[in-house]
Amino acid sequence: MSFAPAETYPFPPADEPTARLRLVREGRVPRLAAALGCLVLGIGLIGGGAAGIALSGEDGAVTAAQRYEDAAGLWHNLPVDELFPTTVKGGGAGPGGADRTWTRIGVAPDSGCAEAFDPLLAKALAPVGCLRLLRATYTDATRSQVTTVGLLFTKGDAEAMRALRGRFTEEGLGRRADLMPRTYPVEGTVAGEFGSAQRASWTVSVLTDAPVVVYAVSGFADGRKVFAPQSAAEAVAEGAETTPAQAGLGHDAKGLADRLERSLRTEAGSGPEKD
Repeated sequence: MSFAPAETYPFPPADEPTARLRLVREGRVPRLAAALGCLVLGIGLIGGGAAGIALSGEDGAVTAAQRYEDAAGLWHNLPVDELFPTTVKGGGAGPGGADRTWTRIGVAPDSGCAEAFDPLLAKALAPVGCLRLLRATYTDATRSQVTTVGLLFTKGDAEAMRALRGRFTEEGLGRRADLMPRTYPVEGTVAGEFGSAQRASWTVSVLTDAPVVVYAVSGFADGRKVFAPQSAAEAVAEGAETTPAQAGLGHDAKGLADRLERSLRTEAGSGPEKD
């Protein structure tokens, strides 16, 4: 904002002091009013901008809280095909960086968590409660392997989710075979015999920017029993030679869980999670 150059007037003659002084006053009053008007307008704009920032949450705090609250409702606000796409592509998600594609073969009705988890895993998840559980089962392109993916929407606030995440990390709960998630077998499909004895590899991810636990558990489609299951984190490690590792079942569990977790965050309006 700039002001016009000040006008100048000669000193008035002694016999007409009033006339010239009146002209000076008349010229300056509009300019003074305009200046005050600009000042008030500027203050209003600044105040309005500050209020807008506070209301929109551009400082991050309000936005994070709102996103967390919005994410809690995704289980009933999103169509099933967005939560569990019919086809999931995993570029570089297989052993040695090979591409993977998974096809959905069944979706379980949304439910509570009664009988949904083995007792020890249910106990570990109990501090954040259970709002809703959604599950779907996929098969790979060869239809020789199957994977159940679950989205547990909890009742926990952000602090409770951080505490649970910390416990899983510090105590290594995600690698304990007695804390494996259960499968969702789909009758009449290649996952018809996918039960607890067929669980080969798994992963459990506790989110802290959304009240959600994402998990996946994989196995063979032919119903064979697995006597030495291995967590996905261990099965995808370089040099792993167990049956789940060699078959790529750890890659299936981790790849599917990662991609559905990423999709969930996109729908919730958040980016990659930061610890």
